[in-house]
Amino acid sequence: MEKKLSPTTRRHFIRSSALLAGASGLITPPLLSAPQAHSQENAGETSGVGLAVATICTDGFANLHHKPAFRIIPKTGIQAVEFNLWYPELLAPSYIDSIASRCEKTGLVPASIQGTSFGGEGHSAVMNDVAHKLCLMQIAKRLGCRRVKCTGSRRGTNGGLEHVIAVCRELAPMAEELDVLLVLENHVGNVLERAEDYSEIFSSIDSTHVGMCLDTGHFEGAGISLPSIVDQFRNRIQHVDLKDARAFGKGHDTVKFGQGITQFDPFLEDLIEGGYTGYLVIEMAWKEPREPLTENLREARERFERFVQQ
Repeated sequence: MEKKLSPTTRRHFIRSSALLAGASGLITPPLLSAPQAHSQENAGETSGVGLAVATICTDGFANLHHKPAFRIIPKTGIQAVEFNLWYPELLAPSYIDSIASRCEKTGLVPASIQGTSFGGEGHSAVMNDVAHKLCLMQIAKRLGCRRVKCTGSRRGTNGGLEHVIAVCRELAPMAEELDVLLVLENHVGNVLERAEDYSEIFSSIDSTHVGMCLDTGHFEGAGISLPSIVDQFRNRIQHVDLKDARAFGKGHDTVKFGQGITQFDPFLEDLIEGGYTGYLVIEMAWKEPREPLTENLREARERFERFVQQ
């Protein structure tokens, strides 16, 4: 039987891990201090169902320091934002402070943080991944949001699903103490792709703070129906990414909302009627020119805002 850590031991371990992370350059002591005056505790938390937009919609995969996001998103009528932190320099305390400051100026609210994927091999792999995800959880707390989202690595690489489970087993008590949700996003061709992948994770980690981020485009692209996932994992779904799949089972290929095969209404109605609380995140990397992007996001907001329940 696995020995459970006492609250005191868990707190000591979190502090120790954070300091080790600081030594490796992932997090520095100012981030561990109390939030600054501009931060609001749980400012981005929703008590029902909220609508958010991911910065991938405006910034793509480039490191643009979220400048397009802060220029475009305030014009869309969507306030809640998932910030993608995929580059090392974006983890700096000064940069996190700049996100908070720009949110105050523009009226945006951090809803969640997306980091880079799980994965690693060798003696320090678990420790390195734990330190990175703990850094992201600390950032979420500083920004007043409660969800940290990451996916896995390509199947057959970087320690496989076993590595994800090993890391999440260490992170679960930390997430519980910080009251941050660690949500695992499915991805085509990934160790987080199939129902059995999540079954193995959740059978190994019984924590209300480790759950699923259900990505509609990736599940349908992998040939997995959304109703089957909701039926099996309803109580572990804590975050939803909205994408319209071009075709079922043909890989991750998404199109503008309304032009694909995804049946959003019955899926979302069933999910919400079953008690889902959290965000519905518009997370498409738009292929159209940037000029109509604001209008695209407004249309997406109008398409999904009827599902918002505060």
